[in-house]
Amino acid sequence: MDAVRVVVSGRVQGVGFRVWAAREATAMGLAGRVWNRSDGGVEAEAVGPRAALERFVAALRQGPRLARVEGVAEQWFESREAPRGFEVG
Repeated sequence: MDAVRVVVSGRVQGVGFRVWAAREATAMGLAGRVWNRSDGGVEAEAVGPRAALERFVAALRQGPRLARVEGVAEQWFESREAPRGFEVG
């Protein structure tokens, strides 16, 4: 199963980024989780169809209205697990 890990930097904490990302992922039929990093960024892992994952990464590059995304690093991999839902940590 296709999966992606994304680290987003910029003004992404304290602006509703995690909740927004979870809503976006859920709407795209993806499973996974999103959490704040100690360095001020946000990290997400998502599992699902490749096309939906690509749309998710594109959405993360934009972010919600109050965010200012300055960088996005993505790492694609195969996941053996099939998580359910999308968690905000």
